[in-house]
Amino acid sequence: MASSSLPSPADPSFDGMFGPYTITDHDRREVLGYRLALTAVAVGQLGLLLSWRQGGDALLWPWLLLMAAGLGLALRWIHIYLRPLHRALQLFWLAGCLGGLLLAQRVGLGSMGETLREQPLWILAVGPFFAALTGVGFKEFFCFRRPEAIGVTLLLPVALLGRLSGLLPVTTTATLLTLESLLLLVLCLRKFPMPAAADVGDKSVFLHLEAQRQGAAAATPAAMSTEAAVSTEAT
Repeated sequence: MASSSLPSPADPSFDGMFGPYTITDHDRREVLGYRLALTAVAVGQLGLLLSWRQGGDALLWPWLLLMAAGLGLALRWIHIYLRPLHRALQLFWLAGCLGGLLLAQRVGLGSMGETLREQPLWILAVGPFFAALTGVGFKEFFCFRRPEAIGVTLLLPVALLGRLSGLLPVTTTATLLTLESLLLLVLCLRKFPMPAAADVGDKSVFLHLEAQRQGAAAATPAAMSTEAAVSTEAT
């Protein structure tokens, strides 16, 4: 049975920078997963802020789990040409999640919101998570020039750094984060009618870069073997 990652005659084909490429069922599933996961982040953030406004700190953790899982999956399926940048965003996500776990271990799940309000330095622990989300927003703006992506990219750092530095009160920070999460939700909803090829990008670039990486990996052992042979002959 042919793999679903292989093209079929019914799959659309495109001309890329390094040759023609095809968007397969596998690509479409990844794009749908990315869009659903990013939507989960937006819903989780809105739910988190709504619970916080209603004073229910004890009920924040389910929304935090939804956000963490959603962003992790979104970063699994996002299409970014530069692998180091992709890995950096994933590392930011991991660092932010570990910071959140540390905060939960120190103060308890029910006191995380209160601690972040009263001790802004804890933002440094969870900040990398939001840095990763900001990176996703920047990618969306860079690729699609969507105005709501600008809001996500700018409002998140302004809100968190403003609170961390003491320049913004809690209420203003919460308002900015609410606006940012609404813009993120709008961004996500506008993505669903788009063809999968829009989120995949120029697949020929990915294939070209992967071929380069495989070529470099294959060349390294060969070069080491040659060097060892030369050293043996010299002795």
